[in-house]
Amino acid sequence: MDGALVEKISSDLRLEQPPPPKPRPKRFVKSQIPDSILNDAALNAAIALLPSNYNFEIHKIIWRVRSTNATRVAIQFPEGLLMYSLIISDILTAFAAVTHCFILGDVTYGACCVDDLSSRALDAHLLVHFGHSCLVPIDSTTIPVLYIFVEIAINTSKLIQELNHNFAPADTFNFIMAGTIQFSNAIRAAKPKLEDIGFRVLIPQSKPLSAGEVLGCTAPSLKLQSAPGINNVIIFVADGRFHLEAFMIANPGIKTFRYDPYLSKLFLEEYDHDGMKDERRRAIERARNAKNWGIVLGTLGRQGNPRILERLEGKMKDKGLDYIVVLLSELSPKKIELFGDGIDAWVQIACPRLSIDWGDAFTKPLLTSFEAEIALGDLPGWWERNRARNAECGQCGNVEGSVDYPMDYYAQDGGDWNSSYSKKVVRIPERSCCGKC
Repeated sequence: MDGALVEKISSDLRLEQPPPPKPRPKRFVKSQIPDSILNDAALNAAIALLPSNYNFEIHKIIWRVRSTNATRVAIQFPEGLLMYSLIISDILTAFAAVTHCFILGDVTYGACCVDDLSSRALDAHLLVHFGHSCLVPIDSTTIPVLYIFVEIAINTSKLIQELNHNFAPADTFNFIMAGTIQFSNAIRAAKPKLEDIGFRVLIPQSKPLSAGEVLGCTAPSLKLQSAPGINNVIIFVADGRFHLEAFMIANPGIKTFRYDPYLSKLFLEEYDHDGMKDERRRAIERARNAKNWGIVLGTLGRQGNPRILERLEGKMKDKGLDYIVVLLSELSPKKIELFGDGIDAWVQIACPRLSIDWGDAFTKPLLTSFEAEIALGDLPGWWERNRARNAECGQCGNVEGSVDYPMDYYAQDGGDWNSSYSKKVVRIPERSCCGKC
């Protein structure tokens, strides 16, 4: 072939090739808070009265209130932050032209207690909820809600130092790191530094929660492949056990440590899985014979989900069971005892931990919505499932974290019994085992 012709064909081919793809734009949104707010000397002096390591995001709140012309604002805190409510109320009144600032003083256990209903009754234009993430979506609330996580700055160097001191050699450990929402930034900041040392680090996520965030009722369940010489370890950053216990229930086979950021110490944590499951099994088996049921719909914030109530009512009608619905903001053994012996078993649509942690204090079975599915015969109990292992599979025994009791109350991919506001279709992953475990 003529050399000039070859060169022309090559040139044409080069011309026909598509241009290289453009780099994806960085996901960066410039702060919309004007400098007049960020640099307001008087406002910053007032903010300085709050703890410097607590991020209350006051500038963002001021901007949100001003930009929406909200003059009636409700603010809600967990009890640990309620001491700062008066200062924040004064700041909003002085710098955001708020004429009425309502402090919601009812107990707030978590993001499930966001009280937009009471705020609406007060004719509030905006609710600012402190200390928890956006569990109830803002498009599901009756008035606009601004969630402020109140992230707490901690010394991540001490966290890294403590882990490096206690786990060696680094390349033999796979850390699963999580914690409460206040320490999510610290967990993300520690990850690359731990990886530089040689640790493997996984920050799991159970949507709609943030990566690494765990609630007392919702935690990711991990299916980890065991590898020779590699130790899977949970590192949970928190000053208490409540949220951690949910993570341990969801992952019973993984060794767990809690790092207390205030004491800068690491603690080995354990949980009585067998005792908890035995107690819950007894309650479920007692409830299977119940003819008269009571359904408690929690009215503390958004704890009670009408969708779950409707589902349970439908099941009981189909089975010909008698039931009553009781609305309660606080559930206690003494309150339930007032109903006497007319009720054989109870289901509570409020917080699963009420049944898990304190169920044995009630004289009648007090089930979660998950446990009710088992008691009503729509789901087999974990003790009834066929857990036979196929010896020829060769993969079943290599999976850590097999879970009998799910902690998926607000998870998007959780069971039909859960309270998620944004359910998603579960994608069945490809399995490397026989599928019988």
